[in-house]
Amino acid sequence: MPRSGEEARRRLQQAALELYAERGFDRTTTAEIAARAGVTERTFFRHFPDKREVLFGSEATLRADLTRSVAAAPEGLSPLEVLLHAFRKAGHILEGNRPFAEPRLAVIAATPALRERDLAKAAAMADALAAALRARGVGDRLAGLAAQVGWVAFHHAVGAWIADSGRSLDEHLDEAFAELRTLAVEMG
Repeated sequence: MPRSGEEARRRLQQAALELYAERGFDRTTTAEIAARAGVTERTFFRHFPDKREVLFGSEATLRADLTRSVAAAPEGLSPLEVLLHAFRKAGHILEGNRPFAEPRLAVIAATPALRERDLAKAAAMADALAAALRARGVGDRLAGLAAQVGWVAFHHAVGAWIADSGRSLDEHLDEAFAELRTLAVEMG
């Protein structure tokens, strides 16, 4: 049995990922996930409200880190520069979960219910980032647009980082934001 709550949580996430890849999301039960992780189903529900959330367990931590990093970013940066600063600071969460990230994205891509949850989480993340930018004095519409575009660029960089293990997440972030700036100039 796992000795700590965090260890149980990690084992549940890994077990779910394995089972979803083997059997598919729809054919996997929370009882099967718990059994593979060596815990009770009750323990599963202490950590996750449903079997979709098991793949989104670090989202709240990432959101908190990102909003703190937005607040702590140096003054004088543009909204997108603030977001890039925050994404670099919070990248350690993803880098620590890299072995989980690639198969997780594959399972999400193959499962409509998980794609829907992923979109809802992305919208919530963009809302949190917009609120953090507003707290820095960025206007309402600009904060919302920057948060949406910045989150898409971040997601794009993460996908590229998973596909290209030879480069760091920071390198992929720099590239995605440079491409974003190029697109903006082309439109101007």
